[in-house]
Amino acid sequence: MDELGRKSIEEYKQSAKTPVIAVLDNIRSMHNVGSVFRTADAFLIEAIFLCGYTPQPPHRDINKTALGATETVDWMFFTTTVAAVHELKNRGYKVYAVEQTEGSTSLEKFTVNPEEKMAVVFGNEVEGVNDEVLQLVDGSIEIPQSGMKHSLNISVAAGIVLWEIFKNR
Repeated sequence: MDELGRKSIEEYKQSAKTPVIAVLDNIRSMHNVGSVFRTADAFLIEAIFLCGYTPQPPHRDINKTALGATETVDWMFFTTTVAAVHELKNRGYKVYAVEQTEGSTSLEKFTVNPEEKMAVVFGNEVEGVNDEVLQLVDGSIEIPQSGMKHSLNISVAAGIVLWEIFKNR
C-alpha cells in the first residue's frame, strides 16, 4: 500500500476535494451504488447524495463493490432527488443531469468551469433521470455512443463523466 502512495482514511478526509457532488436518483442496484462510491473516492469527489429508494450504507452488497470507499466519501440521504437539487442550488451549485435529452451537450463538448461548484445527477437504471428533476437542472450531459443500445450502466456512466470532470478541472 505504501508503494502505491495511497492515502489513509484520515489523509483522505483532510485532502482538498474536487468540488463535485454525484447525485444518485433512485438507483436500484447496491452494486451500482458501491461502484459510484469507489469512483468518487478515486477522484476525490466532494460527496454523494443518495436520493429516493437508492440504497444507503452500511450494507454488505454496497461494500462489496465500494471496497471501503463508504468510509472515505461523504454522503447524504434525501427522500427525493428534487429536494437534493433544491439544496444544491441553494448552496450555489450548477446541477447537470447525465441524460439523453433534447438540447443535451455531448460530453466531449461539455466545458467545465474550474471556478464553479457542480453536481451531476445519474438516473435510475431503467427510467433514467426523473422528468421533474430534468426541469430543475442547469443542463444535460450526454455520453456519445455509436452502438445499438445507446445506454450505459449507471456505474460506467458515472466513471466516464466523473473522470472527464476531474481531468478538466
